[in-house]
Order: sequence, then C-alpha cells, then structure tokens
Amino acid sequence: MVSDAFSLAERPVHLDLGARALVQERFTGTPAWYASYGARTAADGEEGRLVSLHTFSEPWTSWEMHPRGEELVVCVAGRITLIQEVDGEAKSVTLGEGEAVINPAGVWHTADVDGSATALFITAGVGTEVRPR
Repeated sequence: MVSDAFSLAERPVHLDLGARALVQERFTGTPAWYASYGARTAADGEEGRLVSLHTFSEPWTSWEMHPRGEELVVCVAGRITLIQEVDGEAKSVTLGEGEAVINPAGVWHTADVDGSATALFITAGVGTEVRPR
C-alpha cells in the first residue's frame, strides 16, 4: 500500500519497536506536544526514535541533552554549526549539505546558523533535558 506524502517538518515520524514508521500529529514545538508524543510512544522506551526536520534562521536559545541514547544530525540545506559540551569544554563542528554528526548520549549540545539551515534529526528522546543557553 502506498501512503500519502506529508511534510516531515510539520509531521515528525516515530520509529517503533515493530519496525514501523508512524506519522505523528502536527508539530508545535511546545512542551505539550513533546509530552503527548512521549505518552503515545512510551511503550517503545529507549529504543524508539523521533525523526524530525527543522529549519533554523537563528542560533538556538537553549542546550539539550539526550541521556539515554545518541542523536544523528544531518544537514540537508545550508550550514549549521553544532556545539557539543564535552568534559566542560565546548567543541564545535560545522556541517554542510549532506554532512552528519552524532550527539553522544549524555552530551549537552546546541547550534548556530549563518543564514538559514535545515537539519534532519533522528533522536533517542526519552529523558531529554533542556537548559538555557
């Protein structure tokens, strides 16, 4: 069966334990969206993955950290500089189109952009923490 096309920027996908890709409700970016997503996918625990696509035109205003799994970040348009805090020191890597980096579990990270950039994220989101930048 062929499914209908959808915007990944508007409707993230959850990869579940049954090897299924489940289109999620419209993304709002609010804490309520993440809470609802977490409740819907809780049975998958640490092995479930959120696949999302975001476009940025300004530096991130916060840091985030995924304590229970790694996150793959793929730049699909523009340039994005990912900053990881490793052993108390900020280390950065700039990604161009088609380049990727992995945020290790437990590593705080944030990002800067020059102009506009779009990135694909595959995230182990259980227990994600956020702090101001």
